[in-house]
Amino acid sequence: EWRGAQRVQGAVVVLQRLRENSSCYWGPAMEGRGEEAPGAHVLLLPYPTQGHVNPMLEFGKRLVAHGLRATVAVTRFIANMSPRAEVVSSVRVAHISDGCDSGGCAEAESIKAYLDGFREVGSRTLAGLIGEEAEQGRPVGWVVYDSFLPWGLEVAKGLGLRAAAFFTQTCTVDAFYYHACHGRLGVPPPGPSVWVEGVGEVAVGDLPSLISAPGPYKAYLEMVVNQFSNVKKADAVFINSFYQLEPQAADWMASLFPAKTIGPTIPSGYLDNPEGGDKHYGFDLCASDGRTCTEWLDSQEPASVVYVSFGSLSTLGAQQMEELAWGLTASGKRFLWVVRGAEGGELPASCRAAEAGGKGLVVPWCGQLEVLAHPSVGCFLTHCGWNSTLEGLCLGVPMVAVPQWTDQPTNAKWVEAVWGTGVRAVAADEGGVVRRDEVERRIREVMEGARGEEIKKNARNWRKLAVEAISDGGTSHRNIRQFVDAVIIGK
Repeated sequence: EWRGAQRVQGAVVVLQRLRENSSCYWGPAMEGRGEEAPGAHVLLLPYPTQGHVNPMLEFGKRLVAHGLRATVAVTRFIANMSPRAEVVSSVRVAHISDGCDSGGCAEAESIKAYLDGFREVGSRTLAGLIGEEAEQGRPVGWVVYDSFLPWGLEVAKGLGLRAAAFFTQTCTVDAFYYHACHGRLGVPPPGPSVWVEGVGEVAVGDLPSLISAPGPYKAYLEMVVNQFSNVKKADAVFINSFYQLEPQAADWMASLFPAKTIGPTIPSGYLDNPEGGDKHYGFDLCASDGRTCTEWLDSQEPASVVYVSFGSLSTLGAQQMEELAWGLTASGKRFLWVVRGAEGGELPASCRAAEAGGKGLVVPWCGQLEVLAHPSVGCFLTHCGWNSTLEGLCLGVPMVAVPQWTDQPTNAKWVEAVWGTGVRAVAADEGGVVRRDEVERRIREVMEGARGEEIKKNARNWRKLAVEAISDGGTSHRNIRQFVDAVIIGK
């Protein structure tokens, strides 16, 4: 079932010639490991942002738990940004370069320049790292590359290795980008709605914003559609979702590629191994004060707190920040709000007064999984990035969706209309700002009354299904086990 690729004779010699300076680290949990069978080493190549590193890292932990050796290759900039980058449980960390070792993407003059440079320098240093691994007696058998980096497949194939694409977004979102790549979905589409094979009828406003309103983001649009530029050469395709969540789109993807769902990719301590499992991703690009958040949450009533976070990349404007603040305080609910430095500015006096009175807590960052798992949290006000959405689903927390761009409008639509685990706050005008009365109304809708009870029931059910999918015998567990078997026997 996993399409094979012919190993190149003398591959180690080729790899040695391509070798360049690279560095790596063996985490403590790897010490004393026995030697795996040749080729039972999987190299993971994530796109260098928090939301892409985390799911691939968790997939690597699953592979190690099944007996493989896994190494995650992150850019030097990302490694330097994370204080815990060298202590990532059972997965080994290695470094490559994107050509911007000091500042990452921000160092480049444009996103296009960054992606072009990453392809050139990343290809070279990835090949060098693979060569170094072979020299050290750890030959790589498979490269699992982020679908945002299709050149990872070309490097692997050029060295006679097998390659698997790793899609960090949903099957549904992937379907939209596939059709856009092949000219079957207009960018932007005409009319108020479109019919999309593998999904069905969709309102244009519920499509990813890079399709519905691409605006000045041409380089990002090219990146997401180019995920499919060479994917048919891949020996396997993994999707960070689970089958029960979107069976129609998952089946459609599987009809095109050797595609398998392997999620949810969150630490096992929150899913199938609550007693002894890992409860941290391992890569934290922002420092958090976990003790402050936990102590404050411990003092609150069960399911009484609104947790507000817009992820590591989304930045809200001053007007939206003000409307959120007024809506939160008007709801009368207690809140824990992550306000990153980039979002800056002074919060309204009402918000600061609520904080001073113990009804709210504003922090620059926090451990999101730990917060969502806390019994005091009863609502997650989120931008609906896929990692955040998946965490909310897995931990059974009702959501108020305030999507910003890319895949977030689609995720928000599915949260409300398909999975029934939350509601979407709607902007009042074309400016995209969600007003305070809408924020207040939606928070109350989720946390009070009959609709709130229905949402809570649905949220609990999806948590149960998420745990089942990744547990022994579940759909994702079987798919991971099948891949591990293929790697071990060199299939």
